Amino acid sequence: MATKIKIDEHKLVSKYIETVLDHGKKPASIHKFCKELDIEEGVFYGYFGNFEKLERRIFSLFLENSLELLAKNEDFKDFDARNKVLSLYFTFFEILTVNRSYVLMALNQNGSTLKNMGTLSGLRTHFKNFIKTLDIETIDFKQEGIEKIQEKGREEFFWLQLLITLKFWMEDSSPSFEKTDVLIEKSVQASFDAMNTQPVKSFIDLGKFIVKERMNFKL
Repeated sequence: MATKIKIDEHKLVSKYIETVLDHGKKPASIHKFCKELDIEEGVFYGYFGNFEKLERRIFSLFLENSLELLAKNEDFKDFDARNKVLSLYFTFFEILTVNRSYVLMALNQNGSTLKNMGTLSGLRTHFKNFIKTLDIETIDFKQEGIEKIQEKGREEFFWLQLLITLKFWMEDSSPSFEKTDVLIEKSVQASFDAMNTQPVKSFIDLGKFIVKERMNFKL
């Protein structure tokens, strides 16, 4: 019988990532995973219903940890929307880099990022909630219905941008992922120019960078 030990959500996630990397695949069963951790299966089910739920939670935690780190910066709350997004991107991708081996394994397991959208569903929800908190200036249509559509479109727009950046980072082989940093700078600037109906210069600049790097847009 497994020995009961104290374990929390973060420890379960950490041990799961470690197990996946050590064996090159997810555990054969929750029973075997819990046996390896020397815990009762009920402890696992107290946090997650299955491995898929745990995997979704991992990417949500990456974003939550990013926001927690930013919250410790007293200046962050006074940043404008553009700099808040930039700060989140840089912090988020730093955390992804620390966990790069797992991220690549998790998102390449079915051949493409798009096929693993279920794994990113928790991240999507948390990220869109973050975008909702930002004071992003857009065209004032003076109509409630259009404003709601505009808000939803803005959230999806930034989510798509994050996916494209994630795909680029996964394929980036530059030192310290410096090309991803450049993409973040250019794409965030272009996005906010687009929100303010001034897209031309920034999108041309972004387009030049993408063409130069021959970015593969297949998600």
